[in-house]
Amino acid sequence: MNKLTPFPGQKSLQVISFDRKELAVILSIYGKMVAAGEWRDYGISALYDVAVFSIFRRTAENPLYRIEKRPKLRNKQGEYAVIGMNGQILKRGHDLKKVIHILERKLIRSVV
Repeated sequence: MNKLTPFPGQKSLQVISFDRKELAVILSIYGKMVAAGEWRDYGISALYDVAVFSIFRRTAENPLYRIEKRPKLRNKQGEYAVIGMNGQILKRGHDLKKVIHILERKLIRSVV
C-alpha cells in the first residue's frame, strides 16, 4: 500500500496495490496462458479500496478475467477474488495461489 500526501484538512489516503510476491504469482500464470495463445494483454489498476489485475484476450476488448485484491474483506470472505467477464465471482479466498488455481484449470483444458 502506498500513502498519498493529502490536502490540508484531509485524512491520508492509502492506495491498494499488489506487492512483488503477489505479482510474481499472477505473472507466472499469465506467462503460461500467453505461451498457450489464450491471453495477449493485461492492465493493472491501483485504487483506494481495490487493486485490479485485468486480463485481456485482445487489447481493445473488455477483460476476460479480473484478479482483485480488497484488503477490507481480509477477515470476511478473503481479500482475493477472480471475477469473470460478466462480473460473476469465480473464486474468492485468503490465499492468492489457491484463488488463481481456477485459471490454471483453464490452461489444462486449452492444452489438452
